[in-house]
Amino acid sequence: MSRLYDTVEPSVIDEEMLMRAVEEQGPKEEAGKIAKTEGMDFGDVSSLRLDFKNILKIDGLWEFINLTKLQLDNNIIEKIEGIDMLVNLVWLDLSFNNIEVIEGLDNLTKLEDVTLYNNRISRIENMDTLVNLQVFSIGNNDLKELENITYLRRFRKLKTLNLSNNPFCEFDNYKQYVAAFLPHLEFLDYRLLDDQTKAAAYERHMIQIEEMLDNEKKAQAREEEAQRQATELELHKKAFVELLNGPHLFESMYSEDVEGQKLKEMPGVDEILVTFSEKFTAICQQIFEYGLQEHKKRDAEVAMFWDCVEEAKSENKELGMKAVDEFMLEKKRMFAELSQVTDPKMMEQRVSEYNAGVTELWDKLMGLELQLVDQLEEVIQNFDRNMQDLVSTFIEQLQGFLSQARDAENVHNERMLEIAQITLDKVAKNELDDEISEDLRMLFVDKDTIMNAVSTSHDAHLLKIDNKEDDIVTRINNWLKSMIETIHDEQEIQRNRSRVTEINHLIDHLREEIDNLEVGGGHTY
Repeated sequence: MSRLYDTVEPSVIDEEMLMRAVEEQGPKEEAGKIAKTEGMDFGDVSSLRLDFKNILKIDGLWEFINLTKLQLDNNIIEKIEGIDMLVNLVWLDLSFNNIEVIEGLDNLTKLEDVTLYNNRISRIENMDTLVNLQVFSIGNNDLKELENITYLRRFRKLKTLNLSNNPFCEFDNYKQYVAAFLPHLEFLDYRLLDDQTKAAAYERHMIQIEEMLDNEKKAQAREEEAQRQATELELHKKAFVELLNGPHLFESMYSEDVEGQKLKEMPGVDEILVTFSEKFTAICQQIFEYGLQEHKKRDAEVAMFWDCVEEAKSENKELGMKAVDEFMLEKKRMFAELSQVTDPKMMEQRVSEYNAGVTELWDKLMGLELQLVDQLEEVIQNFDRNMQDLVSTFIEQLQGFLSQARDAENVHNERMLEIAQITLDKVAKNELDDEISEDLRMLFVDKDTIMNAVSTSHDAHLLKIDNKEDDIVTRINNWLKSMIETIHDEQEIQRNRSRVTEINHLIDHLREEIDNLEVGGGHTY
């Protein structure tokens, strides 16, 4: 698969090459001259041809954000790279290059037509995100295994496929295999796949296909379950109670508790540990359910807030449009009158009246905007107070639940101290020689050592509870602070600035209209 120009010095995609390509493919004649004079904006280019340029590396295309068609065929490209930002690409031609691996296409989800004909590719892969793929040409490559074809089953929109001149095309059952495993395909290697061919192919490979369908259904079920769990976890995170609907927090108390792991071996600990686990996990479940309940309340409050904001903006906009419409009617009447006036004094008086009307319109619109600002500020303040109350109530209840968890840990610790004392006495009397490990025995050298071990385990558990409380409280407070700041600073202030600018532009335009108006006698005022 060599190229005639492989011995030529590779070219680099630079500004000059891109400019020349855009000029060659861009508007001609007068439009082309204007484009050259005013400069090329690569962001406006939708189609680009860079074929037969002896390009070795794809680079420098980041400005072509609206590109839908890219032609890079007949170069010496070895790696698919430098196009991941071209998210609007629909058509991509990389045929007649030296590419060995399909890669770098993850972001190009709009691709419908991909051509990789005549390269050095040995595996079809890394195309999972191309859900809109309809035409795929990968003929004249190095595909040896028919299993590559089954990868293409995921592309439900794929209708046209070219696999010709690959090593596996020499297999006797090649076309039948493709027709059987890609039932949505309409054209293979530039020929129509009729229903009769598909039916015969399915019958021959029925057992394999049924097994594959079964595996695909199971895989889909696993994927759907994973997605469901991910969606649930995201909801739980938004409610700040993720991983509290089970024994996770309880288990995490022991995960890094070295002493606690040893102390579990003491006779009698198993029973009290089960009781402790059940009670502690039940408290966590209460936190979890309460958290979801409070999340719904916060969500409802947020939705109500935005409804109020939109209602206020809508009413204000209607009043503003009414004022503008009334002025426009008056302007039309006044301009018609001015076109007939020839007396300079009368003309000056009418123009003065028009400018006064423009000023009055500005006052009305700015007054409405100030009114909206005050109204929205009050809505935001009320929302902030309500949310502060909801968050404070949530934190207070959370701390109450976690106090119960600490109480449960304290009760468990007292039982552990009792068992440790009993076990110490038995060890001293050599009654447990064969019942405890050497690691646990080392804790019973004296009373201080074993009591310190129990205390250390207890402190580790309390620290886990404290950290969980701090984490939830910090996150929900930061969430509220960030949301209020975003609403007030980023959204409301920006909206106000944008509206004031819009009003001033309108007023400037209205004043320019009277300045440029040709009045009676054909003169511009």
